Amino acid sequence: MTITVKRVYEEPAPDDGARVLVDRLWPRGISQEHAHLDRWCKEVAPSTDLRTWFHHDPDRFEEFERRYRAELVDNPEVPELAGLGAGDRRLTLVFSARDREHNQALVLRDVLEAYLDETGSASGA
Repeated sequence: MTITVKRVYEEPAPDDGARVLVDRLWPRGISQEHAHLDRWCKEVAPSTDLRTWFHHDPDRFEEFERRYRAELVDNPEVPELAGLGAGDRRLTLVFSARDREHNQALVLRDVLEAYLDETGSASGA
């Protein structure tokens, strides 16, 4: 299992595997063709209220992560996305934020990896 994160503005690579946009809003200045997405999961993105509150402020990231994880607890998209990254498959979570160290894709990656570990799906089981 490999789950990576990549900005939507970076060139897609052949080894990206399934590319899934995990933003609630479509990224500015990029066409659907250039994004090379397999899926757009708006519903797994942080809620509008949480996204607005966070406003990509690194000082709020710890609290953002706590709140976002709480939003993901019962989100039906989590098992579906985890399935895309199970076994030998590669999943690339695509995001548009400038900050590569404080964004929802990193939190979501950790949640998906934990889900795969808990369910035993990491080995394709």
